[in-house]
Amino acid sequence: MGCLTEEEQERFAPLCPDFVVELMFKRDTLEKTRAKMKEYMENGAYAGWLINCKQKQIEIYRLNKEVEILESPQTVSGEDVLPGFVLDLAEIW
Repeated sequence: MGCLTEEEQERFAPLCPDFVVELMFKRDTLEKTRAKMKEYMENGAYAGWLINCKQKQIEIYRLNKEVEILESPQTVSGEDVLPGFVLDLAEIW
């Protein structure tokens, strides 16, 4: 891959991370945040978490799989994308 163009350097680069975490804020809607997660997955992300603090839910997105919704989990694992990584949700809830 070559260098970024001058225009790309001034904006977001046309890259997609392997793993994405979206933390919903009060002003965000679930519909809007789910659309962002879908866009990440369509653009090549392998996995992602949508953390919904208000409902104490985590939606787990995996490449080519159905979304899994966890209710009030204490931890969540990075699985194959982030082996060994575990997020303790006690501080978030």
